[in-house]
Amino acid sequence: MIVITADQVDSRSTADLATDALTALNTKFADHLMLPADRTAGDEIQLLVEGGQAAVDIVLALTRTGHWSVGLGVGGVREPLGASIRESTGDAFIAARSAVDRAKKKITRFAAAAEPRRGEAHDLEALVDLLLILRARRSEQGWEIHDLVTRGLTQADAASEIGITPQSASKRARAADLRAEDAAIAPLARLIDALDSPYASRREDTP
Repeated sequence: MIVITADQVDSRSTADLATDALTALNTKFADHLMLPADRTAGDEIQLLVEGGQAAVDIVLALTRTGHWSVGLGVGGVREPLGASIRESTGDAFIAARSAVDRAKKKITRFAAAAEPRRGEAHDLEALVDLLLILRARRSEQGWEIHDLVTRGLTQADAASEIGITPQSASKRARAADLRAEDAAIAPLARLIDALDSPYASRREDTP
């Protein structure tokens, strides 16, 4: 199973962001969460995610702002699940804890781990890091075109909404590397699904 643990960056000197983040995540990804995302301790939040695509989307949503260190863990979980994510446990939770602790020391603020350890988790982490570095270089104009295209608009429609020419929209999209990002999403999701496959149908039994 896939667990994502996120810890707010520099929480002692910034406002608490967990409540708003949880509301947004539980609203947007409700169909892909096995339990509602919840605050586990202080400014830390945790999600038990079903499917690699949702996991990638959640990682990208959390890392975009720079406000979160994000750890993705893969492994078994104890069944039956607890009434809440705070009452649930298993190797996937241990892996996510290890990952978020490493993420706090990285420029990208992301790390991945599997329990038992598997080299594929490091491969996944390296590729996600490249995507996050690409996104970190994106301008506000690039994000504007990204968000409109992500909503389903064509570049021409996005240009009309922004009030620029289609040629300018195309130039912004190229500068923002939108095609490169779009091309990377599905392969990353498949990598997570492949990493998760030994555990997806084999959960740990409660002792």
